Amino acid sequence: MTHTHGKPAIILLAENDPGDQELTRRALEEAPFQNEIHIVGDGEAALDYLFRHGKYQHPSLSPQPDLLLLDLNMPKVDGRQVFECIRADAILRRLTVVVLTMSQREEDIICAYDLGANSYIVKPVELQPFIQVIQALEAYWFRMVVLPPLQG
Repeated sequence: MTHTHGKPAIILLAENDPGDQELTRRALEEAPFQNEIHIVGDGEAALDYLFRHGKYQHPSLSPQPDLLLLDLNMPKVDGRQVFECIRADAILRRLTVVVLTMSQREEDIICAYDLGANSYIVKPVELQPFIQVIQALEAYWFRMVVLPPLQG
């Protein structure tokens, strides 16, 4: 299945753990939906990608994501700061952001929703449940939900 506009869904994963990056990529590849995943390893790179700065200046290197999977605890710029920048931007504030993190702390959950998270998911530690969560997340956001356009 493709995104509602007939093209693959663009997913940006902002995750600093290489193992979780690989698991997420593999889970998305196994899903029955066409998607294109872009991975950044810290919050600074996520902002560069979203705002097309630095090595992400050319749109072919940073296609506008339909969904951002955001870890809260990342180096350089953490997920909370990424949220603040996204929600302060007139266009990016509509971006669907799903927090995908290890943190189960109530204050992190409250903070993420206060900053505008569309969902908060605690990453399962086991491989198969992790893959199931990623595939369910993709099915929900790209089969059931109508996402807002970021432009126009």
